[in-house]
Amino acid sequence: MTLAELQAVAAEMNMPSFTAGQMAGWIYAKKVRRIEDMTNLSRAHREKLAEEYEIGCSDPVECQRSVDGTVKYLFRTREGGFVETVYIPDRERATVCVSSQVGCKMNCLFCMTGKQGFAGHLSATDILNQFYSLPERDTLTNAVFMGQGEPFDNLDNVLKATSLLTASWGYAWSPKRITVSTVGLRKGLKRFLDESECHLAVSLHNPVPRERALLMPAERSFSITEVVALLRTYDFTHQRRLSFEYIVFAGRNDDMEHARALLDLLKGLECRVNLIRFHDIPEVELRGVSDDAMVKFRDYLTRHGLFTTIRASRGQDIFAACGLLSTARQQELKQ
Repeated sequence: MTLAELQAVAAEMNMPSFTAGQMAGWIYAKKVRRIEDMTNLSRAHREKLAEEYEIGCSDPVECQRSVDGTVKYLFRTREGGFVETVYIPDRERATVCVSSQVGCKMNCLFCMTGKQGFAGHLSATDILNQFYSLPERDTLTNAVFMGQGEPFDNLDNVLKATSLLTASWGYAWSPKRITVSTVGLRKGLKRFLDESECHLAVSLHNPVPRERALLMPAERSFSITEVVALLRTYDFTHQRRLSFEYIVFAGRNDDMEHARALLDLLKGLECRVNLIRFHDIPEVELRGVSDDAMVKFRDYLTRHGLFTTIRASRGQDIFAACGLLSTARQQELKQ
């Protein structure tokens, strides 16, 4: 709950108004798991609260650990679905990759989550539980909304979750610690840019609209050229970062023609490109490229003034890419 919602609870329960701040402190700073542990509230108030409310946290039901330290967790949502959350330690950084939906409507060709279809939005509770109940939560330095689902298709709950993460009375994170990814949905993109200060990552994957549409059906309703045109009306020259995600597919988007098209598309825009290795998923005839090809593509873009990195692959031995574990559990429920 937001502070305003906690104040409404306090009023409803005939509790002093200052108890809302106390509850927020117990939930977001001290991260209690039971209302009875809010010991500076009277016993009568705690008992009354517990009759109608709960903290709302639930532990992961399964985990897979990689040799590189990456851990994939499976959480069950309050509606009974499954979502994946990935913890990624990297020297002084520790990032959590969170999900925003059960399944996804976007049906990108390269994404296993899209093969599930769409089963529901995560509530702000379900989103925050991926932080709250993460065993490594106290080590976290960053968060990325790059797990299952399209965040801008569930923007109300994503914005509520990020506001709770960044509120001074909440988790008190800087918005610069949070990156939200999107395929580029028209209404959601503008609203996010206007209402949030978190970093933005756009799933691009091909700079040629007709080719991108074969990979990402969302291209047909809001083209990447329109996405970039909208982004050009905002200022990314200060602390807020804009990045583009680019999975490199052999024979689909990896030649110099695509590199030149990418340079033309993003020319003059303050941004970076993250190149991502593709790892095979079942029943999809897409293949990744060699490390040498990744380096050649990166170096061409860098030489021509576009800041480009190759994202390190993590958790390959546990299939840390989204969708494989939760898909298996969803199928088990149907059997």
